[in-house]
Amino acid sequence: MVITSSQPCAINSLISDLATVFPVKDLSTLFYFLGLEVDYTDTGLFLSQRKYIKDLLARSNMLLAKAIASPMAASLKLSVVGGLQYLSLTSPDIAYAVNKVCQFMHCPKLPHWTAVKRILKYLKGTLNFGLSFKKSSKLNLQAYTDVDWAGCLDDRRSTGGFCIFLGHHLISWSSKKQKTVARSNTEAEYKSLASTAAELIWLQTLLRELGIFFATATYSLV
Repeated sequence: MVITSSQPCAINSLISDLATVFPVKDLSTLFYFLGLEVDYTDTGLFLSQRKYIKDLLARSNMLLAKAIASPMAASLKLSVVGGLQYLSLTSPDIAYAVNKVCQFMHCPKLPHWTAVKRILKYLKGTLNFGLSFKKSSKLNLQAYTDVDWAGCLDDRRSTGGFCIFLGHHLISWSSKKQKTVARSNTEAEYKSLASTAAELIWLQTLLRELGIFFATATYSLV
């Protein structure tokens, strides 16, 4: 990967161009934005959503609930589930569980609410977890993808997921049920692979626009 020396200038130029069309204000160093907290360290930065988790627990009357060590899958009311979806911005470990709860939010039952409460209890126990980004000279794209073939007993659709790293840093992830039924494990794997490849191509295009170029194909699928 080649990083051009003009990268900071390109960002400043972008801000200047936006200012000619929209009112833009420089808020200096970012510490908190839309529930996303940024802590700066000697080696990089740490992203978390501690306050957002506490607010979500308060809305669900779960601030005093006992914490547990793992999340689960299921569903509930739109407001709570929507909050969990936003929280997965810095908590990729709940992506699969949140995907499951979202499938039942239009017609939730008591078992679904029980499952959502388990996710909330898990979040209480991982309140200080987040994403850490450190300085690194290794900046290749690498993706991991997998799929659960016909894992849903209701409609027999598969759930696929991926996580993508830029160097050692996780920058993109997803857990989503496939739109159509796969007739074999191979077909389900190909669908998941295609979704992951599309995300990789989009990220590569975005990085190129920011002045970061890949001299050769620098990502791999595992």
